[in-house]
Amino acid sequence: MDTLESMRVFARVATDGGFSAAGRQMNMSTGQISRAVSHLEMRLSTRLLNRTTRKIALTEAGERYLDHCQKILSHIERAEAEASDARTSPGGTLKIHSMSSFGQHHIVPTLLRFRARYPSVKIDLTFSQSVPHLLDEGYDASIMLAPELPDSGLIAHRLGTVVGVVCASPAYIRKHGTPLKPEELQRHTCVQLTNPVFPNGKWMFEGTDGPVTVTPGPSVFSVNLSDALELVIRQGSGIGLLPAASALPGLRSGELVRVLPRFELQPLNVYALYLSRQYIDAKIRSWLDFVREDMPPALEADIAALQAVTDRQLVTN
Repeated sequence: MDTLESMRVFARVATDGGFSAAGRQMNMSTGQISRAVSHLEMRLSTRLLNRTTRKIALTEAGERYLDHCQKILSHIERAEAEASDARTSPGGTLKIHSMSSFGQHHIVPTLLRFRARYPSVKIDLTFSQSVPHLLDEGYDASIMLAPELPDSGLIAHRLGTVVGVVCASPAYIRKHGTPLKPEELQRHTCVQLTNPVFPNGKWMFEGTDGPVTVTPGPSVFSVNLSDALELVIRQGSGIGLLPAASALPGLRSGELVRVLPRFELQPLNVYALYLSRQYIDAKIRSWLDFVREDMPPALEADIAALQAVTDRQLVTN
């Protein structure tokens, strides 16, 4: 029997006034109770209890030791209760990583709705384009975009897809013309989103005759945030690829036009990543359940809005 369990037995004997009474409370034999107390006395080289055939009594050392045992056991019970509560009641700080522009458009609104449901949870949100190491960097979960995930040992839930759209400003189109096929992008000035998802800079389309992969024309401007790239495109610097959420405001206002609307870009999957399914903290489990409920409709709404804007553009043209 370990020392902690022996301390529990000793405290129960002292409280209940005997070995038999403690044994009944702890569902242990009198012999087991006696051996536990003897284990402590041998470890401490100190007598804790004076025993007679009729009763037991604490020694002076036993009284002092009992006081410390009760405090230690109380702290342990409180720590165990708090740890167990963390698995059942969402609370504490939820540390989330998200890719930058996607996070601004989708993760922040989702987290605000999550906080409305679970006000006891505090949010620590980090944006970056790099893929984090969840364990080393202390993140509870990460939201990543990729055509597919490499084998990393992490648990992944797919939340939906993000579609991209090739855009230009009306001024650029008036000056340089409209490409009608993906291959014609090689003759245009392009601006690039630097992103670990597409490190080679190639744009992948799905057309009526199958997939087409092109390397766009010379880039005069590259940036790692899609919202910043949207501004560059809107100012007429070239043709660029944007996620739907970043492109929609400009497409609706007419400051951007969709290029190659009959060709679909390869969609990106959106994943929620976390470390383990076992003994998962309540705040993490609640967040994962919430984002799986909340995110798909928002992503589908982007796709529907982009289609509506594209249909209007095609009718106008």
